Amino acid sequence: MPPQTLDSTASDGIEAIMEQLAKALGTLVRTQRKACGLSQDALALACNIDRSYMGRIERGEVNITVEKLYQIAKTLDCEPSALLPSMNGLRIN
Repeated sequence: MPPQTLDSTASDGIEAIMEQLAKALGTLVRTQRKACGLSQDALALACNIDRSYMGRIERGEVNITVEKLYQIAKTLDCEPSALLPSMNGLRIN
């Protein structure tokens, strides 16, 4: 039996969900960063991440690795889970 593949509709749905996740995560990172009184530059420097990439994270333009999530959470003195959006806030079709 050949492996199952996603049809384009399902693939588009997954991409839409991932886009929502990235934007929601970015918003949570920005909110936590501001609550800690850090500039975007300071957070990027502390995490050893390029400042422009940190901006892209906060705008939800990129999907970050788990390693980067943990680096950011450690710098922001919070649990990584605090930076992850709730499933209830996502529009899953």
